[in-house]
Order: sequence, then structure tokens, then C-alpha cells
Amino acid sequence: MLDLRPVGYVVGLLVAVLGATMLVPMVFDMVRGDPNWSAFLESALITGLIGGLIALSCANGVEDRLTLQQTFFLTTGVWVALPVFGALPFVLGAPEARTVDAFFEAMSGLTTTGSTVFTGLDALPHGTLLWRSMLQWFGGIGIIVVAMAFLPELRVGGMQIFRSEAFDTSGKVLPRAVEIASQISVIYLALTVACALSYSAVGLGPFDALNHALTSMSTGGFSTHDASFGVFQGAPEYVASVYMILASLPFVRYVQLLAGTARPLLQDSQVWTYLGIIATLVVVIAAYRVVINGDHYEHAFREGVFNVTSIISGTGYASVDYQLWGAFPVILFFFIGLIGGCSASTACSIKVFRYQILFSAIRVQIKAIHAPHGLFQPRFNGRPVDEDVLSSVTSFFVFFVVTLGLTSVLLSATGLDATTALSGAATALGNIGPGLGEQIGPSGNFAGLNDSAKWILSVAMLIGRLELLVVFAILTVQFWRV
Repeated sequence: MLDLRPVGYVVGLLVAVLGATMLVPMVFDMVRGDPNWSAFLESALITGLIGGLIALSCANGVEDRLTLQQTFFLTTGVWVALPVFGALPFVLGAPEARTVDAFFEAMSGLTTTGSTVFTGLDALPHGTLLWRSMLQWFGGIGIIVVAMAFLPELRVGGMQIFRSEAFDTSGKVLPRAVEIASQISVIYLALTVACALSYSAVGLGPFDALNHALTSMSTGGFSTHDASFGVFQGAPEYVASVYMILASLPFVRYVQLLAGTARPLLQDSQVWTYLGIIATLVVVIAAYRVVINGDHYEHAFREGVFNVTSIISGTGYASVDYQLWGAFPVILFFFIGLIGGCSASTACSIKVFRYQILFSAIRVQIKAIHAPHGLFQPRFNGRPVDEDVLSSVTSFFVFFVVTLGLTSVLLSATGLDATTALSGAATALGNIGPGLGEQIGPSGNFAGLNDSAKWILSVAMLIGRLELLVVFAILTVQFWRV
């Protein structure tokens, strides 16, 4: 029988810690004299108590080396439990959301998707706005740890190719996770502080600078305004673009850089491919805006840089409604959202390294056709790609396409039109943020969707954030045959 005590212990501790962090927005509201502070106090007590009791009841089962089944269950369990409790302040306080809306918002936050069902953001208490941003910040560092400690061990989506990079504790998952979290936290926090100071330097107020630093470094995209980044035209868009790119690069490279070696970063083909894709797309969009839309050069370049970076990194900030630019940019933005950033970053979607491995395999197949007796092998970063990695990457692409199709069909069955259903499914699975269409496009939000669609999208955000196969694995009969 599967022993869930080690899983319950870790989940309980994380839930208790989440409860403690609710005291931060509580203090913000208390200082401002906003009665909403009591909702955070109540939520903190409930969350801390339940999390603490779960951890205590499971403490006698703590182990360093988790089984494969326990690791799968832990990875999924954390991302299910935290949104449940993270939603409490939205229900008990402003905006007094319904359960489905509160859970959707919390799931969107912790998965760093950035889709929102809340309106009237400019009038919400500061504590509520800060809590949304904090959820995304927690989700950002959380997914880095998952991508570096858990997914390589689970051999999900080809992540095993990064198994021995920078961190190695002899296969013990929990010590590895703690080691990664401790080193990454310092870098993540330092970049967030630098981002906040940069925003302040270009004119954002202290509160806006803090919140947007939290959601930029997590590539989350929640804003403190209904107009999102449309409120901050000009220099802030350049600042946001820089930090969104930094957040979507492999954090392991920052660890190695601080250790005194820049070679891994400078020689990482994934990084250079990602930056090359962004540069190419910016040139294409800026040229289109100048030639077709008659925009002036600086504005076309700035909006190109900001919106391309926002979508490809999965941040999902909106500075303008790019649907008004024409059909070509809309289709282009739809597909670049499915590229994503680098592995072991806060970025979302499919990830660049999987495309590199896939295209390398295709090149090998083409060479084999021309030279049937030749010996060819796909390579990544100069290293041969093992068959199990190639199989994992191929499986990931198949599962992504199939899941995208099924999610689109389910959303259509709830009454959504084809554009909303398809783009909603894509933005949820890719954890991107805005979809397409008048309702969920860059100038809209998800508030008007029916409850069934919101539940479906919430599940899709979870599945997409955990690289699909982690969630699907625990739904199989084989998983429970221990």
C-alpha cells in the first residue's frame, strides 16, 4: 500500500508556511486602516492550523528517499492543496469571490498563468492585490524547484537530461529540493529586489513597483490595474522585458555564474536559441507595425519587444490589444505562446529545449534517409540525446496536442465559441495568461465564462504547469499497483 505520510508531511508544512505568509498582506491592510485585514488573519489561522496538524500527524513517516509513486503524488498534491488554501482570503475578504472564482484566481496565481476573473482591480484593497502577486511569486520559485529536483527524477518530458546539473544529492529527492530551494531563493529574491528598484527608477510608485516585480520575476502577469501594463507606457515596458527574459532563463546558470563560472551560461544553446527567437520575432512584429500599421519606429519596436517577451515567456502582461494589429500578429502570438522559455526557469509552456531535441531528431531522420548506412544521433548542447530522453520529449508533444484538443472540446461543450475554447485551452495548458477573442483576449478577462469552463481551465492550468505527465500518471491503474 502506498504510504502517504511523507507526502502529507511536506504538503502540511508548505500549507502552514503559506498560512504564515498571509500575515504580510494582513499588515498592509492594517496599516492602511482597511478592515479587509481580518480576512487575512482568519485565513492565516485556518491555513496554519490545518497545515500544522497534517504535518504533525504525518511526521512519523518522514523519509529522505521518496518512492516514485510518492514523488508523483507529492508534486501534484502540493499544487492542488496550496491553491485551495490560497483562495481563502478571496472568499473571506475582498472581493468576496465565489468558490469557483477564488480557486481559479489562486490556481492561476500559483501556476503563474496570470488569467484573472477579478474586475475592478484598481479599487481592491492593497492586501488583496499583494496576495495575488505573492501567490505568483511563490509559484515561480516553486516551479523552479520542481523542474530541477522532481521532474528529472520522474523522467518527465525529457527533463532527465538535466538530472545532474549543478545539484546532486545521490538521488534523494527531498535533500535535493532543499538544496536547490536554498540557493535559488537568494538569486530569485535578489533579482526581484533589483526589478522593484528598476521599476521605481522609471516612475512606478512603491506599491506598483513591488507587485510588478513579484509578477515579472515569476513570469506570472498579474497586475494591480485592470488595464494591466497599459498604465505604464514607455520605459517601464523596457524594464519589464529585461526582467521577463532574465526570469525565463535557466536559474541553474545563475547558480553556476555565482560559483565563478560563466562558461555554462555562455555555451548553453538553449539560452542562445531562446534569445534568437525573441530577437527574430521582435524584428518581424516591429517591421509589420511600421509597414502595415504605419506605426513609428520606437513605438513599434517597444511594443514588439514587450508583447513578444510577455507572451513567449508566459508572463501575459498586456500593454495594448494586439488583436487590433491584424490577423498576422494574432496568429503569430498564438503560436509563440506555445514555445515558452527555458527549462528550470519560471517560464511556462512547452520549453525551447524540447523543440531543439525534436528538430535535432528530425535532422537525424533526414540524414538517415539520404545515408541509410550512416550512424546518426540527435544531440543537445553538444551531447548525444539518449533514446529515453527522445522518447520522453516525443511523448510530451503528443500528450500536449491531445490534451489541448480534449480541453478545447470540453470548453466548447460548455457553450464557448471556437476561438475562445481553443485559445483558452492553449493559454491554460501553456500557463500564458490572455487568450484570443473579445472575451478572454488581452483587453478582456475570464470573469464572464461559465462556471464549468472555469473549473476545466483550473484543472488545465494545473496539468500544464506540472508538465502534463505528472498529473496523468497518478490517474492510471499502474500507478496504484505498488
